[in-house]
This record gives sequence, structure tokens and C-alpha cells, in this order.
Amino acid sequence: MSLLLRNTKAVTLAHPVIEECDIRVDEGTIVDRARRLKPRRDDEVVDLQNRIVMPGFVCSHTHLYSTLSRGMPAPRSAPRNFVEILQKVWWKLDEALDEESIYYSALVGAIESVKFGTTTLIDHHASPNFIRGSLDLIKHALRKVGLRGVLCYETTDRGGKKRRNLGLEENERFVTENASNPHFRGTVGAHASFTLGDDSLARLGEMAGMYDCGVHIHVAEDKADVVDSVEKHQKGVVERLKKFGVLRKKSLFVHGVHLSRNQLTQVEKAGAWMIHNPRSNMNNGVGYAPLSWYGEHSALGTDGFPSDMFEESKFGYFRNAESNFRTEFSRLPAMLHNGQRVAAEFFGRTFGNLQKGSPADLVVLDYVPPTPLTSRNLHGHFLFGMNSTMVQHVIVDGNWIVWNKQLVGIDEEAVMQKAASVAKKLWGRMHGR
Repeated sequence: MSLLLRNTKAVTLAHPVIEECDIRVDEGTIVDRARRLKPRRDDEVVDLQNRIVMPGFVCSHTHLYSTLSRGMPAPRSAPRNFVEILQKVWWKLDEALDEESIYYSALVGAIESVKFGTTTLIDHHASPNFIRGSLDLIKHALRKVGLRGVLCYETTDRGGKKRRNLGLEENERFVTENASNPHFRGTVGAHASFTLGDDSLARLGEMAGMYDCGVHIHVAEDKADVVDSVEKHQKGVVERLKKFGVLRKKSLFVHGVHLSRNQLTQVEKAGAWMIHNPRSNMNNGVGYAPLSWYGEHSALGTDGFPSDMFEESKFGYFRNAESNFRTEFSRLPAMLHNGQRVAAEFFGRTFGNLQKGSPADLVVLDYVPPTPLTSRNLHGHFLFGMNSTMVQHVIVDGNWIVWNKQLVGIDEEAVMQKAASVAKKLWGRMHGR
């Protein structure tokens, strides 16, 4: 059955466009867009009463495994720096993950994401005591909700060669098994330069080249990553990654807070992506990312915060404006749209617009503008008016996933109750109880 959305206000953020029209969807694809389309016999006709319809958002970097961390007990002694935050919090959490907690972390994260209007998640996973098959658990959770995903496992040397090799194998398995999957793709995951030796980086670069899938890696999130590369390897972190073939098209370089302008230019020229995560940077106190130096290959992630891309965009804009008064309204919406370009590279389809042939990943927003809304001031409305509580309906691949703010086919209350039980056990394992 095809779907006819009548009386929409079709909105795209990049090169802002607002158009009142009808949209027809068939087999997961937008097949027609015009004023007053004539219903066909097999159309499901839905009158959206002039509500805004936008392409579904993409979170270009997240950690679904952190979903069940909210409210968990604090470490016995407070971390004094970024490396201690990893050691005392996140590395203890990922060590405690098991099959059940991986699945429910992903399931809860996916449920929240789609209700925020996020339809594709690019996830970076770590569970050192449950590596093999971990990406399939995340895939099953996202598929249950109806989302798309680009998944990887965080390869690192910090657990020894056996775990390192299992991480490489998990990445390769997922990449190859999902090479033509319309809803899931794989990339090669890596933690960061300072937890990877030369042999590991060489293997990561070789695998990324073999499968043309890039490397998803944290880069210069904190000064510790930069200092380690210079002191141990006599190279800047970007130069080190370039040496081993990690700097390449489709690679996702996450954070980049402490990269120089020249290094950011190298990333841009290589066709890799810089992924900005403002809430995480602020929370960890790692510094201010120089967005004025970022190029056209920059997108927006959440680094494990809920994948509310409205909120992430606002934090990014206000933090950037605080440091640079001349920040334009278009900067963060453009980076948000670039996440759809990242998804397009992996899936080989044109995400991020509402033209014929585009995937029918759509968000219906119940936003009634109190002032004139035009293509010229759209970004101002997006940053200062629209928010995720206004998401009314969500469609992924032509299917209703959220209708009237409710998930279709999922007992959300039961999932959250189970997740709370799973989280309690997870926290117990973290603290040896």
C-alpha cells in the first residue's frame, strides 16, 4: 500500500526550502511531490493539516551502550581529568556490559531517538566481555523499533591482543554481512590513537581500505590524545592516523577539539568527516571545538547523550556563539543536515531532502509559528522555536514508527520497566556487588 500525505509544509534545512504540497510514498521511497496530488486506489491518505514535514535526522556519533548509565552511582573518588573519567566511569561501564544490558541499552536508546525525530543512528560500541555478536544485539534492537543504523565495535589495545583481535573480527563480520542491507551498514570502529599501537592502526586502516567503509574513531577529544601521539610517536594525531590509512573517505573523526587548523584542513581534503559533540565536550570539560575551522565535512553527534538533535543543535549554536559572536544561524542546521550526507555515503542513497527517489524517512512536526516562517528565517525558527516535543509522527522507510507521539507496535512502559531492572544489575557489576 502506498501512502499519500496531504497538505504538508515540506521543509528542508540545507539550502532552506519551505513548500506547501502533497507527498506520495511507495515501497519506502518518495515517488511524487506536488500540490493536490490525486489519490490512487491503493493510497493510505493522511491529511497533515499543514504540519511541517522534514527529513528524519541522523545522529552521526553516539554510544548506545551508555543509555543505562543515567543516575548510576558515582565513582568512589572523583575523576581529576579526562583520562580518569574514562578509567573510573566509562571503562568500568563497558566492562560490565553483558548480552542483556547491551540489548536494552540499544532498545531504550532507539525508542528515545525516534521519538525525537532521529531515524538513523551511527553508533560506536564497546563491551570487552561480550564482543562477538554484540553488534547484532544492537542491530536487533534498532530493527525492533524500525530505525536505520551504521554500527561498529570499538577496537582498542587496552584489553590485550585477544580482545583487540575479537574487536577487529566483529567489525569485519558486521561490515561484510551488511554490505547490501538497506537498513544497516558497518564501519570499522576504533577507540582513539592513545589506546592503539602501530600494528593495530595498520590493521584498522587496511580493513577500512579493503571494504571502503572508513574508520569511526575519537580524535583529539582531549589534549591527552595529542600529547601521547607527539611524545610516543613523534607525530601529530592526524598525521599518525594518515600514516596508517585511517584518514580516508568515510572515516568519522569524532570531536577534534584539539586539532590545529592545518590538521582540520587535512581531514577535510581527505573526505573524512569531523563530528562535533557539544554537550559531551561541555560535560567533560575538554575545551571548545573550533567550528570556524571546520569545513563542509562536519556533522553533529551526541557522544552518548540522548539523540535529540534539536537539543544538540541548540547547545552547539549557543556554545559557539558564546565564543564567536558572528556565528551564523545556518552553521548548526548545516552540520545537522551533513549527518544525512554521512548516511548517504554509507547507504548509497540521497538522504536529507524530500525529492522524488529519496528514502521516506520523515518527521512530522506540530509547530505553529507565532511569527512569519519563510525560507529566509527558517534557521532562526529551528534554533529558537522548534524542539523535539513537537514531533508528532515519524516514518522510516515508508512505515509509521511513531503515531501521535506513541510508538507503533511496542509496549514502551514494559520496555522501560525491564530496562530499569537490567540497569540495576549492570550497576551492581560495575561496583562489584
